[in-house]
Amino acid sequence: MSAAVPPFEDPAVEAVFIACPVAIQKRMLALRAMVFEVAASTAGVGELQETLKWGEPAYLTAGSKSGSTIRIAPRKASSTQYALYFNCQTTLVDTFRTLFPTEFSYEGNRSIVFDTNTKVPAQALKFCIAMALTYHRNKAEASA
Repeated sequence: MSAAVPPFEDPAVEAVFIACPVAIQKRMLALRAMVFEVAASTAGVGELQETLKWGEPAYLTAGSKSGSTIRIAPRKASSTQYALYFNCQTTLVDTFRTLFPTEFSYEGNRSIVFDTNTKVPAQALKFCIAMALTYHRNKAEASA
């Protein structure tokens, strides 16, 4: 059973989703729901804070500090692409590329890029989201 997707608390965040073309908006809302679902089902993550960073919806593990920020945004250079962005100072995207070399399209060490014309590999993506939401905790455990 999946957790209910919380309503938008910040009208500015909601406005970013509303401003997107409908096809991208629908897909970005699905990613938002997936981020909240994974957070709710991953031990130690706790409540997410939804805010804007660089004008893009961002998801932070502000309470637990277990993870790295995830952002969702349309790609400016495309009318059909959108992406999940990760902190480029982490090893997250390099790890995703190693684990899922053909499942996703990547941009450098900062994002997984999607297209409205292709199906999102949900199970692989949930694994990547969980890794991001637990990045700091896992890094701390590995060095202990």
